[in-house]
Amino acid sequence: MRRIDCILAVLLLLTGCVGGKTDQALLEPRTIEVDAAAEPAGGVISSHIRQLQAQTGPSYVTLVVHEEEKRAGAKASNSPDALTSGSGFVVSSGIIMTAGHVAVKRGNSVDARASDGRIYSGTVIAVKPENDMALIKLRGFNAAAVTPSANHCMRQGAPVFSLGKPHARNDTARIGSVNSMSFGRAVKYSGFGYPDAIELRLATKKGESGGPLFDDKGQLTGMLVSTLSDANGRPLNLAHAIATPALAQFLCSTTSCSANWQQLAAKQANSCPST
Repeated sequence: MRRIDCILAVLLLLTGCVGGKTDQALLEPRTIEVDAAAEPAGGVISSHIRQLQAQTGPSYVTLVVHEEEKRAGAKASNSPDALTSGSGFVVSSGIIMTAGHVAVKRGNSVDARASDGRIYSGTVIAVKPENDMALIKLRGFNAAAVTPSANHCMRQGAPVFSLGKPHARNDTARIGSVNSMSFGRAVKYSGFGYPDAIELRLATKKGESGGPLFDDKGQLTGMLVSTLSDANGRPLNLAHAIATPALAQFLCSTTSCSANWQQLAAKQANSCPST
C-alpha cells in the first residue's frame, strides 16, 4: 500500500441538515453531471461514464434523514426536522444501502429522491456503526438494484466512478482510480468507523457519503464513506470506500439477498493481493 507522508484527518461526507416537508409529487427529472477533473490518464473517459449512467443511475438515490420523535412534533413547532443528508443505492427490492453516519440509528425516517424525480418515504431498518453501514426500507419503491462485481479485488490504478449529491450542487458522477484495496488501519469518528477501506484517488465532497462506487463495467465495487484532508483541512483528493464483501455480509445477515451478494458475503475484504 502507498504511504501518505502526512497526518490525515477524516472528514465525513454528510451533515448539512435540510428542513422542509417532502411528498411524492413529481419533481424535475434528475440530471447527473460528470466531473472528470481527476480523471486518471488512460482510465474511464467521460463519454463512457455517460453511457454507463443509463445502467447505474436508476439504482442511485439521495437521502434526507429525520429523527422520528422530532419529526412528529415538527408541524406544531414549525422547526426544521432533518438530521442528516447523504446518498445511497438500491441493493434489493425497496432496500437502500447507505453509510451508517447518514442513517444514524434504526427507526429514523427517510425521504429518498429517486431517478424518476419522486420522493419516497422509508425507515432505517439496520445500522452497523463499527463498519459505517446502514439499510433503509422504502415504501412503494421498486427500482432496479445495483449489480455487485463478482471480483471485488481491483488493481492499483483501476478506473472507478461514483454517484452522489454534494451539498449545494447537482447529482454528480466522479471519475477516479484505485490507490489501494487497503488503507492499512482502522478509522473511527463520532461513534462510527471502519476497520479498513479501499483508498481511492477521488475528489468527493460532503453529501456523497453512502453513494455507490462502480468499476468501468458499471458494477458495484464499494460504498463511499469519507474523504481525506491533511492536518490543516486541505483536501488531498483521496477518499475511502467500504469494499463489497463487507457490504454483502451486512446485507445478507440482515435481510434476504441474491446469489451474487451471497457469494460476496463468503469472501474477505482484506483477501486481495497487495498492490
